[in-house]
Amino acid sequence: MATEILLPKIGFSMNEGQIAEWLAKDGDQVTEGQPLYLLEADKSTNEVEAPATGTLSIEAEAGETYEVGTVIGYIT
Repeated sequence: MATEILLPKIGFSMNEGQIAEWLAKDGDQVTEGQPLYLLEADKSTNEVEAPATGTLSIEAEAGETYEVGTVIGYIT
């Protein structure tokens, strides 16, 4: 079963964030807790970790802005 990768809410007032860079490539094997991408929001950049172990399927492009809760990828 696939695990959704959702854009997290980092700050109290955060409504959207930009994926600055994917740290793993589409199709890569990732492990739970591994840094997955860099999220820019409210003038800060945060590493976001993989929520599960498996194969990464990227749905969202780096450099784009997405609303909190948007599915940006899957791990199967």
